[in-house]
Amino acid sequence: MNEYVLKTNHLSKKYKDNLALNKVDLSIKQGQIYGFIGQNGAGKSTLIRLICGLAKPTNGSVELFGQSSESDLIQARKRIGTIIEGPALYPNMTAAENLEAHRLLKGIPGKDCVEKTLTLVGLQETGKKKAKNFSLGMKQRLGIAIALLGDPEFLILDEPINGLDPMGVVEIRGLLKKLNQERGITILISSHILSELHLLATHYGIIHNGKLIDQLSLKELNEKCQQYLHIKVNAPNKAAAVLESYFQTKNFEVMPDGSIKLFDFVHVPGEVSQTLTNQSLIIEEFMPMGEDLETYFSHRIGGGHHG
Repeated sequence: MNEYVLKTNHLSKKYKDNLALNKVDLSIKQGQIYGFIGQNGAGKSTLIRLICGLAKPTNGSVELFGQSSESDLIQARKRIGTIIEGPALYPNMTAAENLEAHRLLKGIPGKDCVEKTLTLVGLQETGKKKAKNFSLGMKQRLGIAIALLGDPEFLILDEPINGLDPMGVVEIRGLLKKLNQERGITILISSHILSELHLLATHYGIIHNGKLIDQLSLKELNEKCQQYLHIKVNAPNKAAAVLESYFQTKNFEVMPDGSIKLFDFVHVPGEVSQTLTNQSLIIEEFMPMGEDLETYFSHRIGGGHHG
């Protein structure tokens, strides 16, 4: 079996004068949970639509399971389950009736998969309750159940936790981890809730203004989300000058609130605090801290102010 579930090669999409995607080379290997990160309008949904065959690229190509010709892609897409722009549910039907309707639409033989899939997503006890009376979390699980009909090898989810309460988010996270670990399903999940992606994804892609600006594993992300010294003093500009002159470093940031993130000398905090004190600076806050995915994302798309 091909190692790569998805590869895009210089994939571009232009709408009139708007270049929505610009030469994107993205790759997802079998078994990964790929967190796709970007601001609204960055190109996430456009890329997903191209992968699923809902739009055609202006330039470049999509490769699924090692296949890239148009006829082969039609077959390869049968191995994909998707939720794009919210699950397509019949509100006046039960969970089982929704799955049965979609089973018939997809031409999937045998009714056994309906009950099996409901059990997999934890909706087997919903009985005659109609989908319109489901919580948001239950609706998302039903949407994922529909995407799972036909036993896909690759699941593509566009903002599946958007609008969920904390318990619903936990439910969906647990379900996706289960599908990945127990069923071996590869998952592409697009979301702007970065803190949640950091608890779920094994690999990440960051897209900005239509360009894929970073691809990295969770291990690489954790290495890049480095530790730093959080410093707050009475005169931040003077402190910045002291760091540059005494420690010969520019590897720090002066934040909008006047605090400083020092990425060097994390392991000798006493030396740093003593030097600042010796220069008549009053230390108000001083502690080691670590970055998270949101901070790293902000840095990559050009946020923050470097000292």
